[in-house]
Amino acid sequence: MKVDGGVGYDLETVGAQAQELEEMGYGGIMTAETAHDPFFPLLVAAQHTSNVELITSIAVAFARTPMILANIGHDLNAFSKGRFVLGLGSQIRPHITKRFSMPWSNPAARMREYILAMRAIWANWHEGKPLEFTGKFYTHTLMTPFFTPTDVDYGAPKVFLAAVGPKMTEVAGEVADGMIVHAFTTEKYLRETTLPALERGFAKAGKSRQDFEISYPVFVVTGQNEEELAQAEVATRKQIAFYGSTPAYKPVLESIGMGDIQAELNTMSKQGRWDDMGHLIDNNILQEFAVVGEPGQIAGQIKARYGDLVDRTSAAYANIPKSDRIKIIAELSA
Repeated sequence: MKVDGGVGYDLETVGAQAQELEEMGYGGIMTAETAHDPFFPLLVAAQHTSNVELITSIAVAFARTPMILANIGHDLNAFSKGRFVLGLGSQIRPHITKRFSMPWSNPAARMREYILAMRAIWANWHEGKPLEFTGKFYTHTLMTPFFTPTDVDYGAPKVFLAAVGPKMTEVAGEVADGMIVHAFTTEKYLRETTLPALERGFAKAGKSRQDFEISYPVFVVTGQNEEELAQAEVATRKQIAFYGSTPAYKPVLESIGMGDIQAELNTMSKQGRWDDMGHLIDNNILQEFAVVGEPGQIAGQIKARYGDLVDRTSAAYANIPKSDRIKIIAELSA
C-alpha cells in the first residue's frame, strides 16, 4: 500500500517539505484546492524530488475547461518526468455556480465527458490523432501545430476521480485510472456500494481491478498520550459531523444504520453549531469512520480493515513524532 502525504502552499517552504516526505518513504505528495491553487506547490515539489508521485487531491474540474486542465496536466507530467497524477473532483453546485461562475448540470455525465475530452486532447498531442471531440457538454475540434506541445516523452498523466455516490463512482471505474475515496466513507460502504459501482464502470470499459488504483484518506485518531488522543478524537468527531451534515452523504451514514442523524446535523450546521455537532458522533460512529489507537497500532488496523480494498492511503497524524510516522509508512508500504 502506498502512503501519500500533503504539503502546504507556502512556495518558499514546499520544496523542503516535499524532499522530507520523499526521504521518509511517502509514495505520493498531495495538494488540495482550497484557498490556493493546487498546481503551483506540485511544480515546486517536482524540482526537489525524484521518485514520489505528485497528486492533486483534488483540483476542481468544473471550474476549468478540459483544454485548460489538459495543458496543466501535460506540463506537470512532462516536467516531473511522468510523476503527475491529475486528481479531479466535481465540487457542489453552489461553489461551481456562485464561486466559480461556471455551468453546472448532470455532474456524473458531465465529468465522464470531461475526462474523455481531455483524453481526446492528449491523444492528439501524444499520438497524433485528429482532435474531433463533440459531446453534449464539451466540444474540442481545433488544434494547430502552434498550440501542440512537443515535449511528449512522458505522455499523458494519470487521472484519478473523487467520488462518493454510485453514479460518479461508476464514471471513475469507466474513464479514470484511479479513484479518490472521500474520507467520509465506512468500510461497509466501500464494500457494498463503492466496489460494485466501480465494477460496473470497469465492465463498460473492459478494464479490471488490476488496471485501477483506489486511494482512501483514512481518518486516524492517535497521540503520544491520553490527552493528545482525546484531543484528536474531538477534532475527528467534528470533522465527521461536518461531512455528515451534507445531504448527499446521507447514504454513507445509512450504511451503518445512522441515517437519521443526518437531518439533525444539517440543521445544526445551518445554525452555526459546529462544536455541538461533534457530540452526535458517538464512539460507535467514530469507530466506523476512523482508525483509533496508539501510534504502534495504526498501520496494523489500516491493513486489517482496508488492506484488501485500497492501493494507497493518506492520514493526518502529524501530532506524533516523525520516527513513529516513518514506522507507520514502512509497515503500510511493506
